[in-house]
Amino acid sequence: MNIVLRINKANMNAYSDPAAIRAGWALTHLGNGDVPNEAVIAARPEVLIVDAVTPVTAELIGKLPELKLIHSQGVAFDKIDCAAARERGVYVCNNAGVNAAAVAEHAVMLILAALRRLLPSQEAVFAGEQMAFKSSCFSDALPELLGKRVGILGYGAIGRELKKRLAAFGCALFYNDVVRAKDETGIVYLEREELLRTCDIVSLHVPVLPSTRGMMNEEALALLKPGAILVNTARGALVEDLAVRAALESGALGAYAADTLDPEPVTADNPLLSLSPAACARVVFTPHVAGLTVGSFRRTYQNIWRNVAAVEDGERPGFVVNGVS
Repeated sequence: MNIVLRINKANMNAYSDPAAIRAGWALTHLGNGDVPNEAVIAARPEVLIVDAVTPVTAELIGKLPELKLIHSQGVAFDKIDCAAARERGVYVCNNAGVNAAAVAEHAVMLILAALRRLLPSQEAVFAGEQMAFKSSCFSDALPELLGKRVGILGYGAIGRELKKRLAAFGCALFYNDVVRAKDETGIVYLEREELLRTCDIVSLHVPVLPSTRGMMNEEALALLKPGAILVNTARGALVEDLAVRAALESGALGAYAADTLDPEPVTADNPLLSLSPAACARVVFTPHVAGLTVGSFRRTYQNIWRNVAAVEDGERPGFVVNGVS
């Protein structure tokens, strides 16, 4: 089995179980940087393993006659032309759920950091303004997570893990998803507009689809309660950056806490990177690292190598996302 890897080699070596990689497999590492398609084509892959943000176009797929499986290293697969792969009978698989616990933990961290003004607090300490900041909290006290209404947009694996964690904080929990949950214990379904209007904190956990791209636009943001916090550990493309910027600058949006910006890598002209000091104090950004944990990586490679083995054995792999049977 000829396997071409467009992922970080050190990461694969560190977190793969060597016993899971069969002796007959030939692994060609091309890295997850800027690799020309010609290098991929020349390697003649039967299996192509790619970073979740690496494009796999219809043109490239059409030039890989031996290809049987494209596997995203992550949960996202929107950069892979799934329709072109399906037409060729090529499986496209992802790693759904492997990072759910890690991303949910990160979302809680972002919520608390935004709610308790973590970054301005730290800056005050380093600037020798600890007592001034502390004094300001007597007239403008820090909010608690206890009792906050939290809306989870997208109630898949990550949304469910987030619900478990936020329940321990005493939050009132609500969700919206295209599919109603069979068991809604401890959480209540709301239509999207009602969720946006009534929740203090809204956390995004939906994939990037035509129906969700730019879903948090000017109209959606206008529905939010004044001072609401928006959290995004899913994809930057779910929000319209200019609309978020305007809501932050006006003060309508209490805070924006995100692990992902669009495009990635983030460009210097991104409007969310040139906020006024007042608006900047109400954002928390991390560099798309929510799922980059030891446990997530180990589960990732267990799944990948299991699926590669299944394809070699003529079996259908797990987590097929493009409908190939």
